[in-house]
Amino acid sequence: MTAARVKSRAELRRERRRRAHGCWDHLLIAPLWPKHGVNLGTLLRTCDAVGACMVVPRRPWIPDALAHGNTLRKPQCVHWIQGRPERWLERQRTNSAIVGVELTDESIRLADLPTAQRRTIIVLGHETTGIPPEGLELLDVAVEIPMIGTGHSLNVAVAGSLVLYKLAGLC
Repeated sequence: MTAARVKSRAELRRERRRRAHGCWDHLLIAPLWPKHGVNLGTLLRTCDAVGACMVVPRRPWIPDALAHGNTLRKPQCVHWIQGRPERWLERQRTNSAIVGVELTDESIRLADLPTAQRRTIIVLGHETTGIPPEGLELLDVAVEIPMIGTGHSLNVAVAGSLVLYKLAGLC
């Protein structure tokens, strides 16, 4: 087995964008019922990595959570919604595929999720209670991330990041 060559910092810098991507409006991750602010910053970093945008509800604590959790130097694409998340999701159904990250009887495995071919919204639920029933009714598909450990689920930022990479076609 040959030793792997590690890329230098200069090589990595040359391969990356010089500035943040704009709004491509193709992949949107929507933690619509957030519980922990630290997850939002982690998701913003993943959005930058795959060229996605984030959709969040207007809550007093969310701007601060995004500012503290985002370690990137450039501004990221964040869409703000007013009112009930279910109403926003309902309006998006006309021009978007809606993918929920949730354990349901009909969930498909992450490995079986195809790359996004059209505007796609990835819906994430509350850390404890998941996507509420009103939100589940609006999904086109639910995806589950198989686990062999004793935990019930992954951290919402980790789960959302895995689904973003899969839908972006990067894994």
